[in-house]
Amino acid sequence: MTGRTAHPEIPDRYRYAVIPHIMVDDAAAAIDFYRRAFGAREDFRVEAPGGGILHAEITVGRSVLMLGDASVDEAEAGSFAAPTSLGGGTSVTLHVFVPDVDGLAERAEAAGAEILQPPKDMFHGDRTVIIKDPSGHIWVFLTHIEDVSEAELRRRLAAAAG
Repeated sequence: MTGRTAHPEIPDRYRYAVIPHIMVDDAAAAIDFYRRAFGAREDFRVEAPGGGILHAEITVGRSVLMLGDASVDEAEAGSFAAPTSLGGGTSVTLHVFVPDVDGLAERAEAAGAEILQPPKDMFHGDRTVIIKDPSGHIWVFLTHIEDVSEAELRRRLAAAAG
């Protein structure tokens, strides 16, 4: 999306955020997927004594994500669960601002992600794609395209409701 906006790709209110820590059934495979699909960089990993990954950190865009295998003894003691153990659903959606949501969506789909909502410009001023990764986590990737006042946001939302 070159040339679409002069606005910063990450609005100021989201520059400092909570760091999510997700659990998956195969952290090594998840890290490989995130590298291929989202351009993630693996920052480090700690192997569990009995095998698997106890803790790893990756960077997606400018966002840090912690992850690990839900099946390792240390994780099981903490009652962590992967989406697959919850019947395939998840109670958390991960939002990440990126410079090119369209390019990321293409790369993610080619790597095996399920596109739940193709990239489109949204009423809130961001171009957005919604993706389900092979581990069952839902990701919302956004590229900021315009600043929208609260009044304009409410007007657009009311207009969309019809």
